Amino acid sequence: MVTLEQVAARAGVSPSTVSRILNGTATVSELKRAAVDEAIRTLGFRPNPVARGLAGGRTMSIGVVTQRISSPFYGEALSGIEVELESAGYVPLFVSGNWNEADERKAIETLLSRRVDGVIVLAGRLDNRELEALSDSVPMVVVGRQVAGERLFSFSFDNRAGARLATEHLISLGHRRIALLLGDLIHDDAIDRQNGYFDALAAAGIPVEQELIVQSDYTEAGGMLSVSRLMERDVAFSAIFSSNDQMAYGAILGLARRNLRVPDDVSIVGFDDLIMSRYTMPPLSTVRHSVYETGAQAAGAMLSLLRGERPTVQLAAPELVLRESVRRAIR
Repeated sequence: MVTLEQVAARAGVSPSTVSRILNGTATVSELKRAAVDEAIRTLGFRPNPVARGLAGGRTMSIGVVTQRISSPFYGEALSGIEVELESAGYVPLFVSGNWNEADERKAIETLLSRRVDGVIVLAGRLDNRELEALSDSVPMVVVGRQVAGERLFSFSFDNRAGARLATEHLISLGHRRIALLLGDLIHDDAIDRQNGYFDALAAAGIPVEQELIVQSDYTEAGGMLSVSRLMERDVAFSAIFSSNDQMAYGAILGLARRNLRVPDDVSIVGFDDLIMSRYTMPPLSTVRHSVYETGAQAAGAMLSLLRGERPTVQLAAPELVLRESVRRAIR
């Protein structure tokens, strides 16, 4: 392994000069800088970002607590985080909280033991007060919840407005018996999306029918099971608003297994606009929530905290993406 000292010897400068040039803090002649650059190229020297970070009191790593790494939703968010952090020279360390308070606490403790420079938490179940206390030891960004602290920044998407937009579109097509597939109401976004559905029904003068609401878990299997529950209740519905795309995928399969076609027999709208929603059969109408951009904004907010700045985020407003999974209700 080529060392800093070897580069310095070949370039005819001190090791501290090479270090300052690599860190961008040196004021040296162009001749010396060119000599160092040439020595690096010739010897094949690769700077060690961890060593450089430790010299500056940082590890150049950011811990990221997702809930399920295997989830396509969190996968898009993690990609956005990774690209944004790497552009600033940081490495993300991903761990799963599994929607379990104990697992999430253990994940954060593991990241702190590795001396990460900051922690990004995607949703999760830890109490706000616990997150606030943890932010005393490390800067934190929390996505999908509202919690505040001196070194803690949080933001969320306008889930309520997005859900209202989806439900209003189904109503505009003449649907009045609209089933709702909910996520776990322990999550703020599930509550907001339910309230958006309620808002749209109230504005149209349509009463809420509890038998049309099924609480599930944001997974494909949960969407398929929700359709089974609706069928067991023997309730009529002509449309479904699914609180996320993954449940919509399962719901489409569940309907197909009962010889019900989308959208000929049942219209369906999802939420998130995951990449796969363009390729389902039929392609899924959904509320666009740029999950990748949310991840990138979370990483950007963390970089701001590390610079001692108060972060700002600019998420796009909810947008309805119309594809082939909806049609006008048959009278």
